[in-house]
Amino acid sequence: MAKTGNHLEKAARQSGTIVGIDLGTTNSLVAVIDPLTRQPVTLKVDHTSALVPSVVHFTGSEEVVIGDAALEALITHPYQTIYSAKRLMGKSYKDVKDKAGLFSYKILDDDTDSLVKVQVGQRFYSPIELSSYILRELKARAEQILGSEVSKAVITVPAYFNDAQRQATRDAGKLAGLDVLRIVNEPTAASLAYGLGLNREEERTIAVYDLGGGTFDISLLRISNGIFEVLATNGDTYLGGDDMDRAIVAHWTELHEISEEALGSNKSLAQALRLKAEAAKKHLSEAPYFHTRLNNYELQLTREQFEELVQPLLERTIQCCRNALGDAQLAISDIEAVVMVGGATRVPLVKALVGAFFGKPVNDTLHPDEVVALGAAIQADILAGNNRELLLLDVTPLSLGIETMGGLMDVLIPRNTKIPASVGRNYTTQKDSQSGMKIAVFQGERDLVKDNRKLAAFNLTGIPGMPAGMPKVQVSFLLDADGILVVRAKEMRSGVEQHIEVKPQYGLTEEEVSHMLAQSVMHAQEDMQARGVLEAQTEAQQLLDATTAFLEKNSSLLTPTEQEAVKAAMETLQAAVMTNDKDAIRSGIVALNDMSRPYAERLMSNAIKDAVTRKKD
Repeated sequence: MAKTGNHLEKAARQSGTIVGIDLGTTNSLVAVIDPLTRQPVTLKVDHTSALVPSVVHFTGSEEVVIGDAALEALITHPYQTIYSAKRLMGKSYKDVKDKAGLFSYKILDDDTDSLVKVQVGQRFYSPIELSSYILRELKARAEQILGSEVSKAVITVPAYFNDAQRQATRDAGKLAGLDVLRIVNEPTAASLAYGLGLNREEERTIAVYDLGGGTFDISLLRISNGIFEVLATNGDTYLGGDDMDRAIVAHWTELHEISEEALGSNKSLAQALRLKAEAAKKHLSEAPYFHTRLNNYELQLTREQFEELVQPLLERTIQCCRNALGDAQLAISDIEAVVMVGGATRVPLVKALVGAFFGKPVNDTLHPDEVVALGAAIQADILAGNNRELLLLDVTPLSLGIETMGGLMDVLIPRNTKIPASVGRNYTTQKDSQSGMKIAVFQGERDLVKDNRKLAAFNLTGIPGMPAGMPKVQVSFLLDADGILVVRAKEMRSGVEQHIEVKPQYGLTEEEVSHMLAQSVMHAQEDMQARGVLEAQTEAQQLLDATTAFLEKNSSLLTPTEQEAVKAAMETLQAAVMTNDKDAIRSGIVALNDMSRPYAERLMSNAIKDAVTRKKD
């Protein structure tokens, strides 16, 4: 792999670079600040793409392959290949059961409030583990490019991620061997990337519209004198480019009368349709018409049909924009610039609708897939003490409170409160001689706690026996810069006190993290071997396809004996692909290449002769 540059490698060794990571639904990437230009740059392997597909494939022996090497397995091994794991972060089965059928892999149906699990073979994986594999791959790539160890990172999350999802992201980083210094909202990171060129004398109020593969956020920010202040956020953690793809798939399946049962029993077909739909979405951003074939199905779509399919999804994002403006008590005319973030914003209708709503052209000058990682690198640079010109004031996206009598939600920290934040409130007992008090912490906007999300619960014990109403219990919330909550409770008259970091029920214990880290070290060699096998299989399949096409077009150049020999070599290579034996596959590739090379040279020689003959004529 090529390095990004000697100066970057040298600076990384000297400073112990803190990297910025965009852990995305569809793609993930890592960025740093270039020490010479002081500008954020994404780390690219061999100067190609910085994007690492957020896809995890488990081979037959449960070895792990990440990124581009795992993409091929989406169709060939749909049950063993996990995509969009970010959509499962911090979720229980009850949260996702209505959408479980949309995934080609198996989500464990235990109908509980515990963390959702994905089943691959006889093993079960949490979204935290799955995300940690992607983060570990990004860490390894960064270390190879920078030429030094990477142990500290800033990781971005959607602004609407709740406490459980943020803690799950932090746990995934820890499991990948990273010290996660800060969890940053994705739109906030994007504002940092765009804020680099702002005049410090200038004050602006901007909207950051972030439509990614799986999530949508709208953030309203005021930027003044290098200070980035988030005024309000709104969004939907289950709305993104994936949903556009599903709308296309639904259109095609209805058109071709493909039943849900047929898709449910044929996950390879379901996955192939999803990938074709994704290709259609991208193609229709540049062209008016898409056409392809899949098996016996003719798949067609016009831009007008596509826009009609996705219009309801995009209207939901516009409603979120209205909600954010209401929360910030701003008028549309107060917004001076609209920044577009996320790959799905490439869709022309998205730009048109957002521009029409805000009444001004949208700003998409930075690479929409990279802007969040670039902003994360800037935040990392701020934490490293290298950039004192910028200051970031973030907000919490959802209200935090505790359960009081009658199952009511008593909000201590309202949503859109600037963080870090600390607040305290006094409570008392309901019964005479009550010696304990249960404190249940919830997150949400509803009046009844049953309609909100429970984060944690603990008991304050040892309260001296007193008449009801006499004890004075102060409950304090401390929301740190990552948007993660710590709760303290103290009985003021007696001094009895407990302070507990609210570890969401979806987090991992230290023992679980330690065990998983040990497992990752034990299986490192196997993981490397698995990557080699899948890369060899991919290369072999490409060669087989190319050879098949060559034979179809140029059979007249080969004698029947030669044709039989080539087909035999192809069959040998195909058989090797099925064995998962990397050496056998490589040998088959070499053999088929050696056999077909003379025929290709013969074709070239004939083409030259024909050209010379035509020139003489």
